[in-house]
Amino acid sequence: MSFKKLSVLALLIMSMVITACSTAPETVTEPADAEAADAEPTDSLVVYSGRKESLVGPLIEQFETETGIDVDVRWGSTGEIAALLMEEGENSPADVFFAQDPGGLGAVANQGLLTELPADIISLVPDNFVSNDNQWIGISGRARVIVYNTDAITDPATELPQDIWDFTDPKWKGKIGWPPTNGSFQAMVTAMRATWGEEKTKEWLMGIQANEPVIYEKNTPTVAGTAAGEVEVGFVNHYYLYRFLAEEGDGFAARNHFLTGGGPGSLIMVAGAGIMETSQNRANAEAFLEYMLSADGQQYFTDETFEYPVIDGIETVEGLPALSELTGNALDIDVSDYADLGATVEMMSELGILP
Repeated sequence: MSFKKLSVLALLIMSMVITACSTAPETVTEPADAEAADAEPTDSLVVYSGRKESLVGPLIEQFETETGIDVDVRWGSTGEIAALLMEEGENSPADVFFAQDPGGLGAVANQGLLTELPADIISLVPDNFVSNDNQWIGISGRARVIVYNTDAITDPATELPQDIWDFTDPKWKGKIGWPPTNGSFQAMVTAMRATWGEEKTKEWLMGIQANEPVIYEKNTPTVAGTAAGEVEVGFVNHYYLYRFLAEEGDGFAARNHFLTGGGPGSLIMVAGAGIMETSQNRANAEAFLEYMLSADGQQYFTDETFEYPVIDGIETVEGLPALSELTGNALDIDVSDYADLGATVEMMSELGILP
């Protein structure tokens, strides 16, 4: 699957961005004044991060230590940060936007706030890890998977479906966990609408509803609930399981099942970053992206966040299938098909899945 085909997942979070714009984000600083954008270049860098501090804070500190560049980070959710950047516009002090998913990056890029990245940065990764307009680049990858309880499912190859559609079978009644308010889950449903059409997607949602799924707030409790036996399977991103395994060991009673059917359950997404058009520290911003894509930076993501590297030669966590093994089964749809998250939210609301 081409990452370029995923790059305009931008519109997938537009509804979240609009919502975030209506209230001031609590976890980010107040908008800067116009003088900030006119400041002289310094040995500093301002990063607006939609990635959690607990996940990437140590890596940013490592960058500071190795480069001598002082990094000021504004933390928040990707939706909050994207909203803040669009509110600040050309007055933003931000140099880099580091996002949890492509949606926020695309939303900001669509407002003309990101600049085209130089060829030497673009060349660090394969073409399919760069947005169509070369304005942002993938930093790490994640796959949609089925997490399953190892006590309930002993032979996933034969006991679990290869296509997410098959979980509408009544035999899964009371056995499924899902986080319908989660952005990645809604991205998957949008992919369903693009590939299956409106009626089949609605039929899938209604089929899962009929199976009385347990509702979780997000991916982490879905994985925890699956391991605890609250459900037998859950719809999540792959890397959450590995965080539990790192903390609790191999006895943790859950594992991932990677769907091979090539449908929406095989979706692959990325975290990424871009440089602001108004950046006053362009060289430092480029150095930041280069470091994230260096061997040290990429090894950090595989070792600490359990995501996929986007460059070759990086050792991944034991038991994690190589990204190259997944791309042959990954969903292949055009980026324009991801444009209408609003209709996805509306559909899920009409069905009573979202409030």
